[in-house]
Amino acid sequence: MTIAATQKRNLPSRPGRSSGSALADEVQSALGWLKRHATKRTRDGMARYALPSDNALGVTMSDLKVLAKRLGRDHELAAALWETGLYEARMLAALVDEPARVTSVQMDRWCRDFDNWGIADTVCFALFDRTPYAWQKVAKWHDRRDEFGKRAAFALLWGLTVHDKGADDAQFIQGLRFIERAADDERHFVKKAVNMALRAVGKRNPALNAAAVTVARRLAESPDAAPRWIGKDALRELTSSAVTRRLAARG
Repeated sequence: MTIAATQKRNLPSRPGRSSGSALADEVQSALGWLKRHATKRTRDGMARYALPSDNALGVTMSDLKVLAKRLGRDHELAAALWETGLYEARMLAALVDEPARVTSVQMDRWCRDFDNWGIADTVCFALFDRTPYAWQKVAKWHDRRDEFGKRAAFALLWGLTVHDKGADDAQFIQGLRFIERAADDERHFVKKAVNMALRAVGKRNPALNAAAVTVARRLAESPDAAPRWIGKDALRELTSSAVTRRLAARG
């Protein structure tokens, strides 16, 4: 039997759910699958990416996606997985939750739980940026005091540049204001997210590129280290020939 076939055979089944005990069984089945696919090497390697491993098993993202595909979208299961507090279970929750059923209250609650960049980014990129409340949360979270909650605002903005095809430029211009306001935050994971959001907005279309370059130039001239780094780093990409050609091709 091939490795792929063996993995498929060992995936948890998904019987019809008729009670809380059925949901609990599904959670335990998913956790069992994760434990079988965990390795010490993966867990130990998390430190290289500044990810905490004290509440993690050591499952690769590729394996998480295999399990998520098998489970399918399931709002109740996502909520139950999140409540376990386990790193991989929360990553899986982001992959299986149903964006249309995610509430504003749930987004705020999960945001308060963010304690590392991996969870924050995955939840924002794979789930939150597809909800009806995404733009509201960018506005609400961009000045949060906690490092990963604040990062989430800019990870969410970054995700929206890719996934919200219908957003108008004015929404991203407002996002640039949030970026400039947060650029003096010297905390590593905030600074990196602000930088990535600035670069992402500037690659959406020519008009937003011009607006983002203007912001980046102001930041690059700052006497303070954090905004100066954000601005200079963003300028290198946003004014590069590769980005210029790509945007020109889009008209």
